[in-house]
Amino acid sequence: MGTHVAAAQQASAGTAGAAGTETDSPTRTGLLIIGASQSGVQLAVSLRALGFEEHITLLGDEDHRPYQRPALSKEFLQGTVGSESLIFRSNDYWAEHNVELVKAEYIVRIDKDADGSGVAYSTSGRQFPFKRLALTVGARARKLEIAGGDLDGVLYLRNADDALALKARVGDAQDVVVIGGGFIGLEAASSLQKMGKNVTVLEFGPRLVGRAVGEETAEYFLQAHRARGLDIRLNTSAKRFTAAAGNAGAVAVAGVELQDGTVLAAQIVLVGIGVSPNTQLAEQLGLAVDNGIVVDRFALASDGTTVAIGDCANMPNPVPGSEPGERIRLESVNNAIEHAKVAAYSLTGRREEYAGIPWFWSNQAELKLQIAGLCNGYDQTVLRPDRERGKFSVLYYRLGQVIAADCVNAPLDFMAVKNALAQGRNIPAGAAADPTTPLKTITTDS
Repeated sequence: MGTHVAAAQQASAGTAGAAGTETDSPTRTGLLIIGASQSGVQLAVSLRALGFEEHITLLGDEDHRPYQRPALSKEFLQGTVGSESLIFRSNDYWAEHNVELVKAEYIVRIDKDADGSGVAYSTSGRQFPFKRLALTVGARARKLEIAGGDLDGVLYLRNADDALALKARVGDAQDVVVIGGGFIGLEAASSLQKMGKNVTVLEFGPRLVGRAVGEETAEYFLQAHRARGLDIRLNTSAKRFTAAAGNAGAVAVAGVELQDGTVLAAQIVLVGIGVSPNTQLAEQLGLAVDNGIVVDRFALASDGTTVAIGDCANMPNPVPGSEPGERIRLESVNNAIEHAKVAAYSLTGRREEYAGIPWFWSNQAELKLQIAGLCNGYDQTVLRPDRERGKFSVLYYRLGQVIAADCVNAPLDFMAVKNALAQGRNIPAGAAADPTTPLKTITTDS
């Protein structure tokens, strides 16, 4: 989800060139950031903006310069944007700001002292001494463990190499099966259909995007996608992938057999069933881990010195009014940016709590979904359909207070709810039910 999810790319030889600041220096860096992700990049940028002057090493395990991920399932897949446009910063930026960019190094072990300093070791044998450590290691795609899962043509879409592999196959494929009706699956399915492919989406659950939106929004997307010709099958799962001889004798995927015995033709199977946070290094360090690396409101891990940010971090729920002790792991670009800013304050000796309104987005063909807040625990919804303009919003309430909104092609509704949540104000449900009433005009003090 361009977003969620967020739940968070570059992808060509042009973006994989050596960074101008890449070195093999054994000197102790002021801060080692493991993970050249959105949050890792933002942390380095925020630290420089705050006046942090020590040397920074930004280390990634991909052989690419740091890049944006949301476009991978949409514009990059469709070929409407090139790889260079997804790069976060130029080599000159890193050199000018004393940031050493290290690519294609996978850290397998870290030795750390009580003061926060230590040494990280990579699979290549390189050592990276540091004074402070930041883990911005993100999450990895969940694998579908069924027969045929290792066949040529069974793909995932999490990073630049995944996107390149998918793009390389699209031209020769006519039938695509997407497993998973979440944001990534629906974004990719919409893109592939637009490219002329016959696309079937299989969702194990009873509705689309079940983790992120309510029933009304899920039903809206289901009907809209089916009207566009997407074959979406709910409460459906794959039993195995069937094979056929491919190029040069390779065994490639040919179809997907469902639990009821139906076989769907597929030259590409794209699996998008969620992600798992990368906690291996945190576990090796003895940090607290629970659906992510456990951090406090200042992005500090349980050792009090390491910061962990973004998709990999489990934090206290930052939404005002959350239950005491409630924790959450957010997968979104916005969270990666805002959480990195909080961590930057911590690393410079300040304490600024993470207290913001989560928001997300997902572009699926002509449908632009924007989500403000979190709808967990709602007890009332208000629908604002505007079929003439192709807009739809649903507001979520708990005890009469607005707590979230899903807005499709309705940016003004999104901004009104987002601002109301940030300011601790309310949008009365009765007045909001009239879709012709601008929400910003009926916002009240709680």
